[in-house]
Amino acid sequence: MSYQAPAYPLPAVEPDAPEDLLTAFRTVRAATEALCSPLETEDYVIQSMADVSPPKWHLAHVTWFYETFLLKPFLNEYMPLNETYDLLFNSYYETHSSPFPRPRRGLLSRPTVANVYRYRHYVNEAMGRLLNNRPSQHSKAIAERVCLGIHHEQQHQELLAMDIKHILAQNPLRPVYSKRLQIPPGRQPVPMGWHAYEGGLVFVGMKPHSVDFAFDNERPAHRQYLEPFELATRPVTNQEYMRFIEQGGYQDPALWLSDGWHLIRENGWTAPLYWVRDGAQWYHFSLGGWRPVDASAPVCHVSFYEADAYARWAGARLPTEAEWEHSATHARNWHGNFAESGYLQPVAAEAVVPAGDLRDPPLQMFGDVWEWTGSAYRPYPGFRTLSGSLGEYNGKFMSGQMVLRGGCCATPARHIRPTYRNFFPPSARWAFSGFRLAREANE
Repeated sequence: MSYQAPAYPLPAVEPDAPEDLLTAFRTVRAATEALCSPLETEDYVIQSMADVSPPKWHLAHVTWFYETFLLKPFLNEYMPLNETYDLLFNSYYETHSSPFPRPRRGLLSRPTVANVYRYRHYVNEAMGRLLNNRPSQHSKAIAERVCLGIHHEQQHQELLAMDIKHILAQNPLRPVYSKRLQIPPGRQPVPMGWHAYEGGLVFVGMKPHSVDFAFDNERPAHRQYLEPFELATRPVTNQEYMRFIEQGGYQDPALWLSDGWHLIRENGWTAPLYWVRDGAQWYHFSLGGWRPVDASAPVCHVSFYEADAYARWAGARLPTEAEWEHSATHARNWHGNFAESGYLQPVAAEAVVPAGDLRDPPLQMFGDVWEWTGSAYRPYPGFRTLSGSLGEYNGKFMSGQMVLRGGCCATPARHIRPTYRNFFPPSARWAFSGFRLAREANE
């Protein structure tokens, strides 16, 4: 079967009725299992690199999250199915216990896949009991944590798509994740234009008293001054990136940051991840198998270093995250190619207005590819972590990473918003990551 992401509005921090929260919980849990349903048992246990986790581990970890932060503190007489799971499926919460090392998750042949599903269903049943009879004195805290858990599981749905793709790509048999994925439509390229913004003093981050869910790293809202700038009306396409390759972009050290130049030479990078050239034709590995590269689709699976080098080659730069958010907040259409579209790969932009028409904001701000920005992942002014072990959720990673914005083709649509801050090391390429260009105004 193909993956069908949940089409439902996630609850606010305090839903109107307990059944709303339980429905949302059950829907997101079912969606994760639907995403894994095309896998063979052997696929669940592979760890293809240190950054990838076996699908079995993802299924267990998101379950551990509900057990640790909801069932143990709030459900009287809750008894864990297996006490050792607390060690095996803790991701990085050092204040809670000693997590099992991430690079060794692929060594865990036990518990079996069947036992991991048994664990999920055991916790699901216990969560039903908790949410059907929430202790009144803890009702708000439970609602907040369930909402966090739902968004956390949606993050892992995207990670599952990324990791499954990387796992299958290592196999010379070129296995197909699912033959029921949608085939991207063939579209003519949309010419790239520039949309001008006046800049000035703008708000960045989730505003106070908003009922919308936000992670702690999206708060607090704060003012930031922007110089006038222009943003490309769509992401850089595969065809444009091919020109960068053909014109020696990977051979010119003047285009690259020092760390990036060292990285591409050490690893032999000459094209985006999953690209293979056969004569004059480029092919790429997708979750639907090997396919010709769609020249009109956004380039994907490039690192920050590659995006930055291309921008320099093109005489432009990457936008800051504040510029990106300011542009996205004024976009009229937040719809895009998300997980619900059924492609699980970027698709070409569809022209809405004539090229160069500045009446509408840029295309494809949401979905298709996470867009690298030129901003380091750092806390906003006044940032405060959550209390207890949940304070490790985001804050501890605010070093050595770059911010990406907008979601991708594997992101659940209800999971994204203009203020959402994703982050990866600048060398990361297995994410569905691309970029668009920016430049100072009137250049």
